Amino acid sequence: MPDSLISAARGALLGLAVGDALGVPVEFLSRVARRQDPVTGMRAYGTHHQPAGTWSDDSSLTFCLAETLARPNGLTNTPDLNDFARRSINWLDNDYWTATNQTFDVGNATRQAIYRLQRGVEPSSAGSRSESDNGNGALMRILPLIFHQTWLAENLDFNAAWALTEAVASVTHGHPRSTLGCFLYLLVARGLLIGNSPADAFLQMRQLANPWLETGSIPAVVEAKYYRRVLAGTLPDQPESAISSSGYVVDTLEAALWCLLEHNTYAATVLAAVNLGDDTDTTGAVAGGLAGLTYGEAAIPAEWLGVLARRADIEDLAARLAKGAVADK
Repeated sequence: MPDSLISAARGALLGLAVGDALGVPVEFLSRVARRQDPVTGMRAYGTHHQPAGTWSDDSSLTFCLAETLARPNGLTNTPDLNDFARRSINWLDNDYWTATNQTFDVGNATRQAIYRLQRGVEPSSAGSRSESDNGNGALMRILPLIFHQTWLAENLDFNAAWALTEAVASVTHGHPRSTLGCFLYLLVARGLLIGNSPADAFLQMRQLANPWLETGSIPAVVEAKYYRRVLAGTLPDQPESAISSSGYVVDTLEAALWCLLEHNTYAATVLAAVNLGDDTDTTGAVAGGLAGLTYGEAAIPAEWLGVLARRADIEDLAARLAKGAVADK
């Protein structure tokens, strides 16, 4: 098994969980509050009254998806969405893949989708198609999909990658705007995975995505206008005051990418994301996954990893995910 793929999986999952955990204690608090009291490391309690190093639903559902993908042939075939659905239900009902055996901070759209799964709705149809349900609940958990062979292929089949991303996103968020956010995120992650710098991965994403979107062959074409700062490349030029850190999928993608492009270490990237305020855990998680891919596990401060809940379990999952990616080639 190539050590580089194991390292990438560890960096991605640990990086995401650490970013999430940094944001948990200050979630829902404003940017003004963060300027007055910036997060500089792991904190205990706060918003959700959890110990330091506790991650939230962002990481839990990421790990549920990673478990599904790590099953035999899960990274070659269309992912078993019924398996992912069962794991998601188990998370909500029985605290499966939680940091401290407690499920907390569940998004409304995600909760409603899981209720539909419990009633027997097909997973690919469980997520709301409403424009008002374009929160970041699919984006926050989509990163393990970068290890699927469709996304790892040297010559990316855009239509196949879109269909795969849409199917996985739609378990909780069925609107094409959410899928497009996930798709652009994975394009950047793919660039980082093959060794590009953040700036080069961002450029490559635009060079690949824009011509494809111009073909008008997918529902997301009409959604591209909402990502105009990402697709036009003007996002890095924006001041912090123009970057929103709400729970809206477009805002979260922009905030995470802006932090990645603005800073040059793992720690600086995730602290910037968390200190934007508001939806701090998800912005931290989404930025942290990319920063983990960019800088690797070794760049994550040891004192943060030292208190991270279930670190050994996350490392084991990363190894199984990477093993599946190699075995399924």
